[in-house]
Amino acid sequence: MDFFAFVKPKNELESVPDAKQNVPFIPEEMWMKCPKCNTLLLTTDLEENLNVCTHCGHHFRMESKQRLALLADTDTFTEHDSDLTGSNILDFPGYDQKLEKARQKSKESVLCGECLMGGIKAVLCVMEADFMMGSMGTVTGEKITRAFEYATENKLPVVVCSVSGGARMQEGILSLMQMAKTSGAVKRHSDAGQLYITILTDPTTGGVTASFAMEGDIILAEPNTLVAFAGPRVIEQTMRQKLPRDFQTSEFVLQKGFIDAVVTRDKMKDTVVRLLKMHGYREAAQ
Repeated sequence: MDFFAFVKPKNELESVPDAKQNVPFIPEEMWMKCPKCNTLLLTTDLEENLNVCTHCGHHFRMESKQRLALLADTDTFTEHDSDLTGSNILDFPGYDQKLEKARQKSKESVLCGECLMGGIKAVLCVMEADFMMGSMGTVTGEKITRAFEYATENKLPVVVCSVSGGARMQEGILSLMQMAKTSGAVKRHSDAGQLYITILTDPTTGGVTASFAMEGDIILAEPNTLVAFAGPRVIEQTMRQKLPRDFQTSEFVLQKGFIDAVVTRDKMKDTVVRLLKMHGYREAAQ
């Protein structure tokens, strides 16, 4: 007796799809992966949400111009000392090439100028992570010092957004001298009775932390910002002790009294404007 194999006709609609063939191709520049929750985020959605993860609230780093747009009233920012640029004053090997590469993204590690915030005239300084990780060189210190001197002369408050890996080693002791120079300018501004608000963003470390970043009358910080002088690995090696998991985050230093408030990015401008008004600053005459 013959046996016939009955084979069901192939129907493409019922076939099992190849997983690899059905994964949509998304160009890398169109999405980013959140380092905290691993969620894939469209760059357009991320930009619309102020570079904050829509899933877990992680605050991505922002370019200085993005932060200017966040804090300053539209079309009111006027840059000061834009002609000041750094140079290889100590003939440090390879420094010229690093400066040239950094200038492809920004002129210097800080952007300083005058603007309106909620209609109130203020001096605003924003550090740039894309320029050698916001490291403080001689020009950085000079621009910040001049910004404070201008604010003192014109009786204006100062708002500084810090992001830095610390003093720039390629400029040696001249870089470290900026800690004293900027601190002196902050003191003269304070003696003149003017307000200084500092905003710490991730990361704020080294000589910047040890000088103007932590000398504000009011110190704000974004969530989960690294705030430190020396990094945790250096401290662990020195003390030979394991540090807490959240050590040196903005939330941790808030508990220890080093900063005044942790403020999410979407509320930062309103918070700063409210503080300016509380200290007697009024909207500029139109």
